[in-house]
Amino acid sequence: MSKMKKIILWGLLVLVLAGGAGGYWFYTVYYVSNVELKGKSEAYLFVRTGSTMEDLVGELVSEELIKDRKSFEEIAKLKKFTVVKPGRYHIKNGMSNRELVNMFRSGAQEPVTYTLTGVRTKDQIVSRVCKKLEADSAALEFILNDNTALSAYGFNNKNILTMFIPNTYEMYWNTSAEQFMERMAKEYKAFWTDERKQKARDAGLSQSEVVILASIVQSEQNVYNDEKRIIAGLYINRLRKGIPMQSDPTLIYALGDFTIRRVLNSDKEIDSPYNTYKHTGLPPGPIILPEISSVDAVLNYDKNKYIYMCAVYGTGKHKFTDNLSEHNRNADAFRNALSKANIKR
Repeated sequence: MSKMKKIILWGLLVLVLAGGAGGYWFYTVYYVSNVELKGKSEAYLFVRTGSTMEDLVGELVSEELIKDRKSFEEIAKLKKFTVVKPGRYHIKNGMSNRELVNMFRSGAQEPVTYTLTGVRTKDQIVSRVCKKLEADSAALEFILNDNTALSAYGFNNKNILTMFIPNTYEMYWNTSAEQFMERMAKEYKAFWTDERKQKARDAGLSQSEVVILASIVQSEQNVYNDEKRIIAGLYINRLRKGIPMQSDPTLIYALGDFTIRRVLNSDKEIDSPYNTYKHTGLPPGPIILPEISSVDAVLNYDKNKYIYMCAVYGTGKHKFTDNLSEHNRNADAFRNALSKANIKR
């Protein structure tokens, strides 16, 4: 074999070997796993709004989600991945650089699920939402208390909680405070169908008033749904007659101590718009986010003649009447039962 042919053959062999080595390198950094979660099968990475590539890679390394930083950066560069999209990303054990880059580049995040129930105050809304979403707590708190911002939704800082419909929601983690409020407004509009609006008008109540009354009804009865419509009818009777509602749960809300089991006469002197012993009509806002069943109980209230109600100790139920003497006997029996059980507060 001539010297020239040997040179050519050796050159070809070098190229083949180089190509093979290059192919093997590409295979290992592109397709082979770069995620090792050390005993876990999955994890979540929260990428904040405004994050850069350096931020993203730094998080992947600091959270020990990738084994080799350099190979990830090489594939990101190869696939021209430069713009980071915020979100909550599901990292699975064994993912390759290719899978990671494709997920981050496309913004294929997984939504967050959270439930809004049992909320009494705006602070609780802020706390629950901002634990689940990226939404800034200070921004959300500002919106919930700023009448100018709230006027865009048709509410004020006293009745804004009537806009929130207790339910389980899915949202993307990088939802802002403003986007959260827009979503809640959308859910509110969807809930208030033409039929529900008409029933509110028939009851002589605004939509916010329905929710406020429903919050009181639910606070009076949260076990037996069949009583809710009766209680709603009783309170509507009192409202129409201009009789103070005299609801103990509103008084407890005004006092701010939700452990109270026995309301005292001295409690009825508290200076608060939520003191329905002193003030006629509904309080300015709900005392809890009422369940949908409670709202519908008000909209479909029982057309009764009751004016008075009293709890029956130990049963979770109530006695209803339109006779004051009968009510006083019921109230005495309830107070005696509390004293017998040594319930002083």
